[in-house]
Amino acid sequence: MKITYTLLFLFFYGSLTAQQNNILPKEVQIKTANLAAPEGDRNQTKVYGYNEDGKMVVLREGSNNLVCLADNPEKNGIAVSCYNKKLDDFMARGRELKAQGMSTEKLRKTRGQEAKESKLKLPDAPSMTYIVSGLEEDYNPETGELKNLYMRYVIYMPYATTTATGLPDKPYKEGMPWLMDPGTHRAHIMITPPRD
Repeated sequence: MKITYTLLFLFFYGSLTAQQNNILPKEVQIKTANLAAPEGDRNQTKVYGYNEDGKMVVLREGSNNLVCLADNPEKNGIAVSCYNKKLDDFMARGRELKAQGMSTEKLRKTRGQEAKESKLKLPDAPSMTYIVSGLEEDYNPETGELKNLYMRYVIYMPYATTTATGLPDKPYKEGMPWLMDPGTHRAHIMITPPRD
């Protein structure tokens, strides 16, 4: 019996230690998250990242209009983003529903209904999101630097339509702007530059 308890303890202790080892220091998470922000804005952004238990928390309060998300240590590759703070309610609600195990389709329907009922605040003007991604092998977890990073852009414009914006609902040329989910609460302009 003692052997069983000892083995269970070692298993859970090992799992906990492994999880904690995946969590990068706060300063590194902040630096990596800010790779998505325009250079002049990086010192003033609000940053969400992960604590020792792997829970998303505020790592730094901000003083400008950007909110940045650190890389998720449970996912392969590097992916960080920064968005206009007017999107924070919308994004935070998405994270909350996802944490509850909700499917993407149900999550979208729920946020759409909440927006329709004015329970969820949407931005009142076009709101920018910057997204950076890269490969694990190009990332330095000690410094937070990422080589060969790729950046794309999303501009949220709730309920925007192709008629009102003049944008197509799909890209006809690589890198051209287009409107995804037109006419819905999550309508947004996608700008995906060609990769080098």
